[in-house]
Amino acid sequence: MQTNYILIDYENVQPTDIQLLDQEHVRVMVFLGANQSKVPFEFAAALQRMGERAEYIKGASAGSNALDFHITFYLGRLITQVPDAFFHIISNDSGYDPLIEHLRAKKLHVSRSRTINDLPFLRVAAASSLHDRIALIKNDLARRGTSQPRTVQTLSTTINALFQKGLSEDEIAQMIRELKKQKVITVTEKKVVYQTAAV
Repeated sequence: MQTNYILIDYENVQPTDIQLLDQEHVRVMVFLGANQSKVPFEFAAALQRMGERAEYIKGASAGSNALDFHITFYLGRLITQVPDAFFHIISNDSGYDPLIEHLRAKKLHVSRSRTINDLPFLRVAAASSLHDRIALIKNDLARRGTSQPRTVQTLSTTINALFQKGLSEDEIAQMIRELKKQKVITVTEKKVVYQTAAV
């Protein structure tokens, strides 16, 4: 499974379900504001159990967006080191979204979630039925807006990336057939057109 890097903006969000990230393919970075000197015992203990897969990074100084710039710097550094990984920012701050949109346009796997439970790879792991998987794909396509894949090949790659590159060609083909059946898409000469009301 692909490595997932989770960058938590702890100044903005204080998750209580950090134990969900204690998985071999997950790396966690918790960013603390310069004035944050405490974290709850349960949070610290769960992070400690992850060993080298988790770390704290404390902001050097306080100020508007100071921690956001730290997170952006570390995200950029990680992308240059492991460009094929998946990167997730946990924050309520929508100020990250333009950067994420830019990185996604460059075919990088970057997202922002408000909570740990909203992380795409956790939702994907829980989606075992075709119905659940199609719902995830539809949500992902709707979120992309005008950046939806326009060819069958690109759509296949997008679906496989959503499922952490763990699908077989047959599974991807089945999902595309189901999207056509539900009239989410129409395909003409390998070009994909989206039915706005269905996505």
